[in-house]
Amino acid sequence: MDVVEALARRRSCRGFLPTAVPGEVVERVLALASRSASNSNSQPWQVHVVTGAAKRRLTEDLLAAYDTDQRDRDYDYQPREWPEPFRGRRRDFGDRLYGEALGIARADAERRLAHHRRNYDFFGAPVGMILTVSRRPRQGALVDAGLFLQALMLAATAEGLDTCAQASLIDFSAVLRRNLRIPDEQLIVCGLSLGHGDRDHLTTRCRTARLPVPAFATFHDAEDEYCGA
Repeated sequence: MDVVEALARRRSCRGFLPTAVPGEVVERVLALASRSASNSNSQPWQVHVVTGAAKRRLTEDLLAAYDTDQRDRDYDYQPREWPEPFRGRRRDFGDRLYGEALGIARADAERRLAHHRRNYDFFGAPVGMILTVSRRPRQGALVDAGLFLQALMLAATAEGLDTCAQASLIDFSAVLRRNLRIPDEQLIVCGLSLGHGDRDHLTTRCRTARLPVPAFATFHDAEDEYCGA
């Protein structure tokens, strides 16, 4: 699969089959992702891969923390109040996922929370990952983490696998640190589910739109008049 096809096929999968992913495939995907660009080749990322019994223990602790509201995140991933146009885009996504795909009404908070809770079981995926970066390079390391994460998801797509990047998992950083022995020097960036997507899962009906290029790109050519001070 070439990069164009991988970019077109990648999607956030929220329903996985229990089919195991061979360890050598996981390592191959990670090796490809490690080719990502980073500031001065600093490569500030670390990845904690959980499968089998380790994943079951982590999932149990995460769900217990979720059910008792023991939130403890390393950083604020998102604002408390979303301004437009981002708020509208999030609302559209929620309507597509919960309303169109899952058939859950906006007012049905209980069922919406039940679906959100599945984040902490990695949506049933056989492989879970927690991505961290060193705090010492400061905020620039988060840019490097984003580059690594995208490469990881594309490499997985090329292997015929599905993924879902999950910011929700950082809500319980204390649980992650305790289970995975993550030192305080490492900032927990996000989680990732990896495995074979269940094509019959209701969430596969969720299809999100993308803005056309003119909506986010400005092209400056040599004929533009320079307006300096």
